[in-house]
Amino acid sequence: MLKFYHAPMSRSGSVLWLLEELQAPYELEVVDIRREGGAPDAYRAVQPNKKVPAIAHDGVVITERAAIAAYLADAFPDAGLAPPIGDPRRGPYLSWLVYVDAVMDPVMTAKGHGWIYQSMNVSYGGFDDMVRHVNEALAAQLYAAGDRFTAADTQLGSALHWATEVVGILEKTPPLTAYLQRIAARPGFQRYMAKANVGMEER
Repeated sequence: MLKFYHAPMSRSGSVLWLLEELQAPYELEVVDIRREGGAPDAYRAVQPNKKVPAIAHDGVVITERAAIAAYLADAFPDAGLAPPIGDPRRGPYLSWLVYVDAVMDPVMTAKGHGWIYQSMNVSYGGFDDMVRHVNEALAAQLYAAGDRFTAADTQLGSALHWATEVVGILEKTPPLTAYLQRIAARPGFQRYMAKANVGMEER
């Protein structure tokens, strides 16, 4: 049994997209993170900071997007979204999963809020370095880990879609535009977009 804790229009959308790519059966539980005081305190038993996403699979709770994506792609290997151990793409795949959470998310959040800081003073570095790295990588290869789509692309693609289409903090360069067009053509992405606002009607 797989339960997915989700809030519409939030970072958990990347896991919703991954679940649609995996075509794994899941139970959706919408968490109201925008109510006064945030999610109910009882939700801390699932996620200690009352954030989404989180999953519970056969009684085991997994939090943090990179961990969830790696876990799910390995748990449902028939979908072929995780390069196996020994595959040369495994390292880049894992690196991108963590990079989206550990670097892209904080630098884009800082950019969106106009926060000023010295990149050498924080673990995640600066926005311009992130932009350069992502553009160089996608100019050199079709997907995050190389020549084929993986679970890392649900995380990278979600971040780039949000930054370019939703909040407009990232310029659409030719490599980013081509990449976003590739992922938008995927049936899994289209199913995800059709469900992206599920739960909004409950607010």
